[in-house]
Amino acid sequence: MAAPKRGRSASAQSKPGRSLALILIAIVALTGGMFASGHNTPRLGIDLAGGTSITLRAVPEKGQESAINKTNMDTAVDIMNRRVNGLGVSEAEVQTQGSRNIIVNIPKGTNSEEARQQVGTTAKLYFRPVLATEASAGAAASPSPSASSSASGSSSSSATPKATGSSSSSATPTATATSQGRAASDALKADATSSASPSATPSPSGSSAASAAAAKLEAQYTALDCSKKAVQNTAGKDATAKEATVACGKVSGVWYKYLLGPAAVDGTDVKKAQAVYNTTTAAGWQVTMDFTGKGSDKFASITGELAKNTTPQNEFGIVLDGQVVSSPYVSSSITGGNAEISGSFTQEEAQSLANMLSYGALPLTFKEDSVTTVTAALGGEQLHAGLIAGAIGLALVVIYLLIFYRGLSVIAIPSLLVSAILTYVIMALLGPGIGFALNLPAVCGAIVAIGITADSFIVFFERIRDEIREGRSLRPAVERAWPRARRTILVSDFVSFLAAAVLFIVTVGKVQGFAFTLGLTTVLDVVVVFLFTKPLMTILARRKFFSSGHKYSGLDPKALGAKPPLRRTRRPSAPVDPKEA
Repeated sequence: MAAPKRGRSASAQSKPGRSLALILIAIVALTGGMFASGHNTPRLGIDLAGGTSITLRAVPEKGQESAINKTNMDTAVDIMNRRVNGLGVSEAEVQTQGSRNIIVNIPKGTNSEEARQQVGTTAKLYFRPVLATEASAGAAASPSPSASSSASGSSSSSATPKATGSSSSSATPTATATSQGRAASDALKADATSSASPSATPSPSGSSAASAAAAKLEAQYTALDCSKKAVQNTAGKDATAKEATVACGKVSGVWYKYLLGPAAVDGTDVKKAQAVYNTTTAAGWQVTMDFTGKGSDKFASITGELAKNTTPQNEFGIVLDGQVVSSPYVSSSITGGNAEISGSFTQEEAQSLANMLSYGALPLTFKEDSVTTVTAALGGEQLHAGLIAGAIGLALVVIYLLIFYRGLSVIAIPSLLVSAILTYVIMALLGPGIGFALNLPAVCGAIVAIGITADSFIVFFERIRDEIREGRSLRPAVERAWPRARRTILVSDFVSFLAAAVLFIVTVGKVQGFAFTLGLTTVLDVVVVFLFTKPLMTILARRKFFSSGHKYSGLDPKALGAKPPLRRTRRPSAPVDPKEA
């Protein structure tokens, strides 16, 4: 019988306590980290914790059906994801479904309602010149909405302090409805004139059509009552970027109606926006904007034109989903690609506006198809059912091990427990670490992993039994069986991990939870088998109960049909030639 190979591997096998100590230290360290982080349980996904699922369908604009493509859909997913994450809802899940739908899952918790509102705001973001504005009917006389916010170049440190809410008492009150109507009519005519090509000679029919459109829009503006909730989010929502439109906006608790010109700057021209607190002046919270190269030129041009006008026609409206979210005024052309909006902002208001500027420019228009709410009670029932299924699967595996492997289950069951503890602790740590959320498919992946882990033990045990059937005693049988079992276990786990990796890459959403959990538990299976199962088997092989082949050990040579023990025999000496003798 060939003896086991000596060297580093043999030395390691002679000190299995080191491997057991290593994995126990790892368990203690990870568990300590889990309790220190304050996250003692894995994060739960929407199907287990409850929350809201929103289905958005891409709707092509007239003549732009080809805009619905994979590139634009992926861009929309990225923007929506950043919108939600900008509010601190890192557990939200945004993914495409098919070629036209986007599914947004918002778990129940802090900021989830605000996240839903911002995700549902799916229209494009525009910067439009303000042609006229006034407070809604029934509202008390109020200053122009721009009196509480202004825009300037962010690089001008010596700029005149911006107007704030405290200075609004000195602002000029809005004009009467009659004068506002005349201002709106004049503004529309001026806007139509300035937007026409200087070299073009308008035809009588074209001039008549433009006048009719201006009159219609003027009538809409005059009749618009933004104090009514029914029109606050719908006024001007369907207007294209090239059209003048009406809109509503809320400033300091007061709803205003706006008459707006064609969009001068698109939301995609904003490269970055963030809320900052200005400690050098009394401005307080501000929103800074960085524009792209083209956006910088567009913004410089429109602000230069607006600076020539008086209130309110020196304002630009920041319009998102047809609603004016801010309308700062400008006093000079803003160049350099940087600007800041200041006013009486709270931190929350500044952050919300920065999120809209940064993440509001979707390349497509979406319609909300359905909203499904999963209650925490239903999620709890699903989690309870998943845990019961896992317990049943674990119990069946234990029963199988007890019946077929008897005493060897003393090794297999602790190995399963070590694998379960490592899986639980790592999942709890991955929640705050990378935003991992345990959903129902992930629970299924953990249940499947029970079988994968048990399979590794069975491969090892069967290799040992094969060696005993060949007539070897237990200790040599363990050392000879391990290299072959190890090779089989590694190949099997590699295939499982490869399948999990491919599944994770090519799928989206909840199926990724299954793939991730399957891959994680497969890696842990290798760790447990190498650092716990094999060393523990080496130690127990020295105990009389196992080494003597007790009938309840699972390694009884008689029950296994072993051959007679192999004995070393001397090689016969070479025969002596009689002639030589």
